[in-house]
Amino acid sequence: MSNQNINVALIGNPNVGKTSVFNHLTGLNQHVGNYPGITVEKKVGFCKLPGHNHANIVDLPGTYSLNASSIDENVVVELLLNKNDKLFPDVAVVVTDVENLKRNLLLFTQIKDLQIPTILVINMADRMDRKGISLDIAHLEDKLNTKIALVSSRKGTGIDTLKQLIADYKLLSTQPCVDTSSIDPAYFDQLRQAFPNQDVYKLWLVIGQDVNFGHLERHQIPNAFTKSVAELKRLQQKETIKRYQFINDTLKVGQKIDASKATSLGGKLDRILTHKVWGYVIFAAILLLIFQSIFDWSSYPMDFIDESFASLAAYTSEHLPPGMLTDLLAEGIIPGIGGVVIFIPQIAFLFLFISILEESGYMSRVVFLMDKIMRRFGLSGKSVVPLISGTACAIPAIMATRNIESWKERLITILVTPFTTCSARLPVYAIIIALVIPDQKVGGFFNLQGLTLMGLYLAGFAMAILSAYILNKIVKLQGKSFFVVEMPTYKVPLPKNVAINVIEKTKAFVYGAGKIILAISIILWFLASYGPGEHFNNAEAIVKERAAHAEYSEEELQTHIASHKLENSYIGLMGHAIEPAIAPLGYDWKIGIAIITSFAAREVFVGTLATIYSIGDTESEEPIKQKMAAEVHADTGKKVFDFATGISLLLFYAFAMQCASTLAIVKKETNSWKWPAVQFVSMSLIAYLAALVAYQILS
Repeated sequence: MSNQNINVALIGNPNVGKTSVFNHLTGLNQHVGNYPGITVEKKVGFCKLPGHNHANIVDLPGTYSLNASSIDENVVVELLLNKNDKLFPDVAVVVTDVENLKRNLLLFTQIKDLQIPTILVINMADRMDRKGISLDIAHLEDKLNTKIALVSSRKGTGIDTLKQLIADYKLLSTQPCVDTSSIDPAYFDQLRQAFPNQDVYKLWLVIGQDVNFGHLERHQIPNAFTKSVAELKRLQQKETIKRYQFINDTLKVGQKIDASKATSLGGKLDRILTHKVWGYVIFAAILLLIFQSIFDWSSYPMDFIDESFASLAAYTSEHLPPGMLTDLLAEGIIPGIGGVVIFIPQIAFLFLFISILEESGYMSRVVFLMDKIMRRFGLSGKSVVPLISGTACAIPAIMATRNIESWKERLITILVTPFTTCSARLPVYAIIIALVIPDQKVGGFFNLQGLTLMGLYLAGFAMAILSAYILNKIVKLQGKSFFVVEMPTYKVPLPKNVAINVIEKTKAFVYGAGKIILAISIILWFLASYGPGEHFNNAEAIVKERAAHAEYSEEELQTHIASHKLENSYIGLMGHAIEPAIAPLGYDWKIGIAIITSFAAREVFVGTLATIYSIGDTESEEPIKQKMAAEVHADTGKKVFDFATGISLLLFYAFAMQCASTLAIVKKETNSWKWPAVQFVSMSLIAYLAALVAYQILS
């Protein structure tokens, strides 16, 4: 077969192991983007096939059928109907779960009716013996007009077979499994006569929902062929019944289940993990373990990274020729990037635990458990998914609200999700907690710093719930959705899936933050290295005159000169301008600068301080944490980062909307600047008041 680039659409119900199959096919040769015009995540990967062929694997959002009820399900339908799309599949790979084959085959039969070459993947084959399941593959292939790959993503078996089937996709039958037109023969005959060049089932899908079909859209279909919502639902129900009749007949011979082996511990575990008391206790214990581990396990690599970047900056200053470029590297770029890289261990551990919880099937139990709480505060049970996924990043979490049918519940979820502590806050929390909270055990086991971190996560979640309750009373919109969640079977997380997820998410965090921080570090270095007027230009003479009667060493003198220059630089003047507004919170002008710059991204806070404290101190190998710990107020001699200021900062970042990207995505999702403006003002006000009260009480 000649060399070619095959487009493959990977499709399936949620929780069938589609991501595992995708990871086996693509490994790390994948990237994440958004579908054009809408904010639904897609993953595209590259795969080598037998016969020197290559494939683009598109991992589509999970869907139960082509009768789409949400935006992300519409994405699947639109791609399968639009041959003009550059990712339109040459072959569709439908992934199913061997334990839920009957339900999964509904989607398969619909895709077959589109006359796209389709391969059926039956996943989790390693569970067949334990569940008493046997399959007649030859019979299933004959009845379903397809080829089947029996796959175990856990053991990696069947993947080579799947690759071969993809390479030979032109040999697949495109004959439908079911004659859909029999649900209303007269109506479908009229469709054929009116559109002789169009496939009738594709027309039916276009009529049944708001999707595009190449250049043919619903408004181009005469009114004579459109139907009321009630009529459409009735026909869709008839179609579903007809498909299940075919599936039942097929599985009578093709699948045998020994009921005596089909019992599982899943039900017993569910009774414990979703218990109205013990379920919450277990979840809290798991959270506590996660936060303890984040601080304890990551401390060693973080210290190493911190010291390495400090040494690199000093080495750069000492061994490169003096000048602007050396100063930029040693005082701006290296400290700024170091301020992000140092938190890679903690970010990686956070994503590691989240991946394990998702892979094991426990996260779905948490969603079910928390639904009981969500309902009391005007949220949907589906709101738990964005709130929990917000611990990674608010942007995809807000995108995930598209599964919520009620506009009111969706809007409230969008507005409160940024209160959830995201990974971008973690660098700020980590550095401040390390400065003001003692590294000691409580009760001989619990680390006080880990407890503080967990408290901040809970505070953010509590504020999200409280804000949702208030918004539910204020926002005058109608609408209520129903909560349906599927409980996947429990399984041991696949190390490969977990590893790929951690690597990809950590890379996305570092690259995304790194670009912003690199740019801001360069700008900050310039603003901090130059300034207007005599106070900056004659800094050396002014300091020497003031120190005429003091016995300063050469090192002390240079430190005072650098400090005077920084204070009278452009950035110093900006900091002093906002100092009156932030002084009641316990912040000086340097912290004020970091707060302003961190609006681009919260994690920039640490990079900004790393850059500021490195200006004029190019030869020191002292890590940024030690520099911050040693910083004192010039007039009082008190530590800048004392306990009161530290708690004030932690609360400010727990509640503030310090993320321009999140505001942009809220605008896109709500199609208005009104709601992001309300969100920014209200969250900033809450953050300011919380920080003010904390500092005034503790100082």
